[in-house]
Amino acid sequence: MLSPPFGVNGIIDSNDPCTALGEGGIMLAVSGGKRQGGKAGKRQGGKRQRGRERDMAAAARDYAGLGWPCSPGAHPSAVGDRACSCDRIGCPDPAAHPVAATWAMQASVDPEVLNRWWSERPDANIILPTGRVFDVFDVPAAAGVMALARIAREGLPVGPVAAMGDDRYLFFVATRGAPVDEDEWWSCHLDCFPETVTETPGMRWHCRDSYVVAPPSVLPYGREVTWVRPPDGSPLPDPLRLLEVLSDSCEAI
Repeated sequence: MLSPPFGVNGIIDSNDPCTALGEGGIMLAVSGGKRQGGKAGKRQGGKRQRGRERDMAAAARDYAGLGWPCSPGAHPSAVGDRACSCDRIGCPDPAAHPVAATWAMQASVDPEVLNRWWSERPDANIILPTGRVFDVFDVPAAAGVMALARIAREGLPVGPVAAMGDDRYLFFVATRGAPVDEDEWWSCHLDCFPETVTETPGMRWHCRDSYVVAPPSVLPYGREVTWVRPPDGSPLPDPLRLLEVLSDSCEAI
């Protein structure tokens, strides 16, 4: 079972996929605490950075142990008036996207690769590609809480569940993969890009060519990605078993 450490702040490269999302967006500001000066402050800062590196690298290795590929993600900006560490002004998905456009090919379960990435970017968030080992239902937090209560009452199967701050719940389910018959592929609003979450605040189904941000990632304004139900290696539930419950919960809020 994964433990829930938290932390974040890394380096973004020029291949950030946010640069392909077009112009516009809102400039967000992140307020920070007072900076400690002197040798003591430097020592404490170094300890925090090493701690974040260990936490992120350890979590990535845990995911790899489950067979879940990982790649580095953006993180909240520590300087300036931006909410995201990428170089995109007005990033539409601050601290919740991969650092490189090649994230899908880059994602790995190799512990040595993961250690190197988080040694180079100790504060990088963790990105988990979907549509490979699992799919993810992404719903408003209120709907997620309601759905979990119904799931418990009805004794339905449920897999790992993560919370993105107080905003969204992520339900991990078995993947439908890439069906041979494209007519069976769920597209429409159940399969949309993560950065469109504010435009379509209901449920979305992250499957192939999509991703989610995993614990212990940190989002702007001190929000954290945490486990409500951490993965324990058990088989993931059939997505169609949970689809009705989650749809009803989204309609009820």
